[in-house]
Amino acid sequence: MAPREHDDVCAPDSTLSFSNGKDASSDFLWSARDEPHCTRRKLIMEAHPEVKTLMGPCPLTKWKVIGTVIFQAIAAYNLRNASWPVLLFFTYVVSGTLNHMMTLAIHELSHNLGFKERRYNRYLALLANVPMGLPAAISFKRYHLEHHKYQGEHIVDVDIPSEIEGKLFQSRIGKFIWLILQPLFYSCRPLVLNPKVPGRWEYINFALLFATDLAVFTLMGPKSLFYLICGTLLGMGVHPVAGHFVAEHYILNPGYETMSYYGPLNWVTFNVGYHNEHHDFPNVPGSRLHLLRDMCPEFYDTLPQYESWSKVLFDYVTRVEITPFSRVKRQFFSEEDRKKLSERELKAHLAS
Repeated sequence: MAPREHDDVCAPDSTLSFSNGKDASSDFLWSARDEPHCTRRKLIMEAHPEVKTLMGPCPLTKWKVIGTVIFQAIAAYNLRNASWPVLLFFTYVVSGTLNHMMTLAIHELSHNLGFKERRYNRYLALLANVPMGLPAAISFKRYHLEHHKYQGEHIVDVDIPSEIEGKLFQSRIGKFIWLILQPLFYSCRPLVLNPKVPGRWEYINFALLFATDLAVFTLMGPKSLFYLICGTLLGMGVHPVAGHFVAEHYILNPGYETMSYYGPLNWVTFNVGYHNEHHDFPNVPGSRLHLLRDMCPEFYDTLPQYESWSKVLFDYVTRVEITPFSRVKRQFFSEEDRKKLSERELKAHLAS
């Protein structure tokens, strides 16, 4: 691993550059530094040890998940005979928002922020996955924890688009299509770039979603299933709440590989907009990230931030210099390092 730089943790990364002979149309930005969050976390803990009081599970998470799952079941039932215009409206506006909220509940639970005991977080994540209609809860955690620990690391961090995505979707129309297809890339990219051997919980996840989807189709009808599954797909595409996918780590502001958003859509996304705060302290639940920011204003208020996720999507599509390549990568791992990491991760996963 490269040594960490202990300069101003709120300053832009001055080491960013393209590979030899390449530019923004053909390459990612490469950093000579390690990811910034570990260093900032250490400095914040030294300056504000009271941050420890914010760590640990949030008791409200389970009620938010249970309430949303019940609401989605009732909504799907009531829309079983709806006209297509009505169904499409509620699928995009309501199901798109709420099912995206459930993806972020799974995100929250991947950090064990629902319960102290890990297995209960897994059970609740599976429940949150049910209205989404597509299995995701178990595999998401495996990749997401690596995204945190090894942010930007070549091959390991599959949150970063593939090279072929960068080359194919550079025009404004191409980037708009890429946003629509975001659910496809987000789910399939890991399987191609960094495949993992599934364990029993992946099969349980798949079986649960197959059974619940079949039950919805049989008992309520195809329109109810459409409301759930297409709500998930639309809510992860060109949708206001999906703006966080781009806002979190795309370089729309030169030199900053993570940026936060403090607007009202945090209310339905477990405060995932507080993304610098989240990466600095992934063991602080979303419900307390605003308190973290209030405790440490000298670390967060000076960082650039977004005011609108919809504006982020608009800028991503319309700004010619921004493409799927607009991400920071680093390569400190050798092939042998990646192999050992994969073996450790699989061993831990199968034992859980």
